[in-house]
Amino acid sequence: MEKIRILVADDHTLIRRGIVGLLNSQPDMEVLEEAGTGEEAVSKALVCKPDVVLMDIGMPGIYGLEATRAIKKQLPEVQVLVLTMHDREDYLFQALRAGASGYVLKGADIQDLLAAVRCVHRGEVYLFPIVAKKLLADYLRRVESGEDAATYDGLTNREREVLQLIAQGETLPQVAETLHVSLHTAQTHRDNIMTKLGLHNRIELVKYAIKRGLISLDT
Repeated sequence: MEKIRILVADDHTLIRRGIVGLLNSQPDMEVLEEAGTGEEAVSKALVCKPDVVLMDIGMPGIYGLEATRAIKKQLPEVQVLVLTMHDREDYLFQALRAGASGYVLKGADIQDLLAAVRCVHRGEVYLFPIVAKKLLADYLRRVESGEDAATYDGLTNREREVLQLIAQGETLPQVAETLHVSLHTAQTHRDNIMTKLGLHNRIELVKYAIKRGLISLDT
């Protein structure tokens, strides 16, 4: 089995070592390097070229989001999963804009963290459930108030629903289950959305939702 190669960046040694031990105990994961500062995370990522960087936001020196932006600029194929104690939407949006593919809280269950690592490694977006629910609530408020009427570029009602769920962080099988349609139908709607919007992957769909104001940046 080919393992997910990971770099763990956190300035708290005990927390970092605990995360490293957890990840290394998984049969499909391997921690290549550790970093205690943003600068160290960037320099080590450039050398070891991991599949996933687990990035703390609040580190000395270069802030975690700046380090994320630097890593994605030079290694766009590397997936960055932000690990933080902050459940604020503004931090989430800043992380996504910096290039992160996921956002998980330090208070998360162990299985949530492992699922998040595997999710971003597959090229999907992972949003911690508490944060995702806040975003969905704001989204639904906008839909109900009609604020989104001019933001969808010709999408059908069902395509809007699919876009909503994808922006929330659901996988295609989850979208199919939520909407009570087949996986093939969900894939078709996803493909139609991407064609109409000129997008190419899930991350671009989430960023589209942010850019067009489908989800508020207000805290």
